[in-house]
Amino acid sequence: MLKVLLLLLALLAALVSLLTLVRAPDYVWTWKLAIAVSEFGHWLVLLPLALALVACLGSAGAGRIGTLILCGLATTALLRPAFSAWRLDPGAFSWARLYAHASPAPVIVRTEVFARPEGQELKVDFYSPAYAKDVREKPRPCLVVIHGGGWDGGDRTQLAEWNARFVAQGWAVAAVSYRLAPQFIWPAQRDDVLAAVAWLKANAVRLGIDPTRLVLLGRSAGGQLAAAVGYGAHDPAIRGVIALYAPHDMPFAWSVSREDDALNSIKLMRQYFGGPPDTPERRARYESASGQLLATKDSPPTLLIHGVPDTLSWYRHSERLAARLRELGVAHTHLQLPWATHGFDFNPDGPGGQLADHAIAQFLAANGPARRR
Repeated sequence: MLKVLLLLLALLAALVSLLTLVRAPDYVWTWKLAIAVSEFGHWLVLLPLALALVACLGSAGAGRIGTLILCGLATTALLRPAFSAWRLDPGAFSWARLYAHASPAPVIVRTEVFARPEGQELKVDFYSPAYAKDVREKPRPCLVVIHGGGWDGGDRTQLAEWNARFVAQGWAVAAVSYRLAPQFIWPAQRDDVLAAVAWLKANAVRLGIDPTRLVLLGRSAGGQLAAAVGYGAHDPAIRGVIALYAPHDMPFAWSVSREDDALNSIKLMRQYFGGPPDTPERRARYESASGQLLATKDSPPTLLIHGVPDTLSWYRHSERLAARLRELGVAHTHLQLPWATHGFDFNPDGPGGQLADHAIAQFLAANGPARRR
């Protein structure tokens, strides 16, 4: 009986571990499981190792051999993300950091209203270092963080620990809200982000930020907004765009979306744009929301981060934008993670989180310093 149980548990571990090797099926629960397996696999590997130990202590036989083979497969697959991250960038990856979480320094977070469009109260969470006595003497560059959530959900409090980490790197952070679909369709969301940028500039002295040094960062739906606003605004104060696992060509996104995918992308886009791109007016909305179509040779430097087996947003979205930026001669970095799925940065110390952290830190260091006079 024990042999059968061990074999079944080893089989289950091996099957689950395959989510580090292949794209997860189109279900929300398998996507969430893929995040756990790929970004916490260095902890989950303890299960197949324990099963293998128990099997070795038992009697010999085909059951034990099968259990050991399955445990070996599970162990290899679960450790694949960590080894892949180490091979991609040994200098950015730390094995110790996988197991020793370091909390960022404390920050002050104050919430203010930056706009009231159509009766909606839009708020910003502004992060600044708790130890800064007078930031006015040396204004900080500001990172504008735009949340994800399929355009019809999510809020500015997402992944707040990352914001504290950015503050530790010398940045102020403004995590902003925007109006959600289906009640509000594009370009309401673009206008809200632009209003947040205008508010930050108008309050720069009070907030202790440099209004000429802003970078937009967005995840998923927020990444689409970051690129569309960053490229479409033609604002020299926007010094960079960072987009994680986001779509950037909305007509193309419509063409590859399905009702039976994990998020019912067809529904999300209908809500966001008021329908399909089948009329000149709606087609124009789709195009005006497409960073890839808005990019010019003067677009700000860009960092794109995307996982290849992303279940919710096809990695080709970032790949195609990177190709367009390359054609235009726009400075950009495209970090492609072979194992990572949508939302991989949920664990900032996981394999994907570490590489993203390093890439973002390098990008901010390159694009945050004051302009030379």
